[in-house]
Amino acid sequence: MKDPIQRDGLRHKFWEKVPLKNMAPKEWEALCDGCGRCCLNKLEDEDTMEIAFTRIACRLLDGETCRCAQYDIRKQFVPDCVVLTPKNIDEIGYWMPPTCAYRLLHEGKALYDWHPLISGTAQSVHDAGISVQGWTVPEFEVPEDEWENYIIED
Repeated sequence: MKDPIQRDGLRHKFWEKVPLKNMAPKEWEALCDGCGRCCLNKLEDEDTMEIAFTRIACRLLDGETCRCAQYDIRKQFVPDCVVLTPKNIDEIGYWMPPTCAYRLLHEGKALYDWHPLISGTAQSVHDAGISVQGWTVPEFEVPEDEWENYIIED
């Protein structure tokens, strides 16, 4: 599968040297590992702010490629889609999957070996079993009051 994220022409190991807020837009985008986990619907406990991920995917997520089918115009279809930026990662970074490069770097942690920036291939995230490839349920198939039946454990 061809990687839709442009990862060539980037500064060598920029993620180890450049703070998130100083990354070029192309570098910021290249941090996405393509796992699709951020596109899973989540349940948040209002008291503890604990996040529970479900197998229920956003209507725009392609469950095989783990990519948004309308990435550039996604907010037109899903107005409450969260666009993660260096400016809002402090407030919503906890909401990202624990394996997410944005969250890892924000927390001062290293990327995993399966990350495409390290492995050199977008397929590595699928091979490592990190992506949601092949196991999501489209959100329009499950009533919202049944989402808790689809909670996944990491």
